[in-house]
Amino acid sequence: MDPNPKTHPILSYVMARLPSLGPKPPDPSFDIEQPPQPPPQQQPPPLPQLTDPALLSTMRRAVGDVAQTRSVLQTLGPRPDHETVDTAKLKISEIESNLSKELEDLVLSPRPSEIDRLEWRAHLAEKEKKIREEAEKERGFYKMAERGEEKEEEVVVVEEEVSDEVVGVLREGSGKGVERVDLSNRRLRILPEAFGRVVGLKVLILSNNQLEFIPDSIAGLEILEELNLASNLLGALPDSIGLLQNLKILDVSSNKIEILPDTICHCRSLLELDVSFNRLTYLPTNIGYEMLNLQRLSIQLNKICSLPTSICEMRSLYYLDAHFNELRGLPLAIGKLENLEILNLSSNFSDMKELPETFGDLMNLKELDLSNNQISALPDTFGRLDNLTKLNLEQNPLVIPPAEVVNEGVEAVKTFMAKRWLDILVEEERKSMVEVQEQAQTGWLTRSTSWLKTYASGVSETVSGILSPRGPRDPYLDQQL
Repeated sequence: MDPNPKTHPILSYVMARLPSLGPKPPDPSFDIEQPPQPPPQQQPPPLPQLTDPALLSTMRRAVGDVAQTRSVLQTLGPRPDHETVDTAKLKISEIESNLSKELEDLVLSPRPSEIDRLEWRAHLAEKEKKIREEAEKERGFYKMAERGEEKEEEVVVVEEEVSDEVVGVLREGSGKGVERVDLSNRRLRILPEAFGRVVGLKVLILSNNQLEFIPDSIAGLEILEELNLASNLLGALPDSIGLLQNLKILDVSSNKIEILPDTICHCRSLLELDVSFNRLTYLPTNIGYEMLNLQRLSIQLNKICSLPTSICEMRSLYYLDAHFNELRGLPLAIGKLENLEILNLSSNFSDMKELPETFGDLMNLKELDLSNNQISALPDTFGRLDNLTKLNLEQNPLVIPPAEVVNEGVEAVKTFMAKRWLDILVEEERKSMVEVQEQAQTGWLTRSTSWLKTYASGVSETVSGILSPRGPRDPYLDQQL
């Protein structure tokens, strides 16, 4: 037996001390107190791609970004609650309003005669820079509370660009007449009060911005003819809008307006009014009595339940779109809209169930959409719409006219309803003739009966006179026998 020193170190040591039992000397490199460790096994790395320098560089950058983000989050502290955010928004709004007012006063400040124009411009630029820096410091804290540090920088840059452009417009408008201003798609949040001083303005386009209100100073645009405020965040219009006596086109579609001010009725020159895609539940009561020149009215995609009676006085109206509302019917005098050519009442769903009989008085109607309603019968006067060329009656439980007639098209519907109207007129005429004849016969019998009564009364009096003369009675005849 020759024990292996590596596997039996103690036995190998003992046998090395006994010459008779172990001819081989012990291995001098072997130490019983510190046996050698087995050689490490070489294993391939689990992710060989980790050796790629480009990957390692990307991972280092990602780790750095994460560390920087964590540092920013620790600096910002815990997420603010809703009350803090609302307060911050209010403060920011006040700061921006004050900033706009200061810039407005700065731009419109008169230049002293002793100061050169270029020198004055440099002075204004320096003062404007200081005003902006002070405002930025003041609102910096609230910006962090509202949107975070990184978001703040982006918003500030955008607002500064918009403000520069607005200031440029105000400068140009105050120096010379500007008739048209287009500030659409600028992410504009506030319209400066100074716009009311650009008195030569005729067209103002502010669509696709973030405006939440319009200042009352807009009433100063006395000759304004077109105002486009579509696709903003407006919750209401100022009462002063009624002072725009020359306004012809007003577009406030795609906002959050719930009520139109009654003063809007004073815009008597208005030709086109678009209040679609808002939250309206009704229109001003007197809108039709004062907007007599209105030609196009778009009120679709609202929550309007009924149209005011005054709308029937809009004799110039030729286009009315009221689809996707909650209309339960139309005013009885709707037939007064004698110039109406295009009418869309579709998608009022379960609310729209019938149309008034005066509907047939819309003699100039050319296009009519009544789809997606609950109309079971068209008015009997429908056949009088001779100029109607386009008709949509889909998704209605129609009985009159029947489905097979509707499927044949608008001309078949008009013919069916016209024949039905003619039959109704003939039947009414027949009933009138019968009533006349009955009244004639009843009158003859009444006259005959009256004559007989008179004659019988005369005969009775004659007989009574003969039998009972009114002369003196003979006393002899009264004696008893």
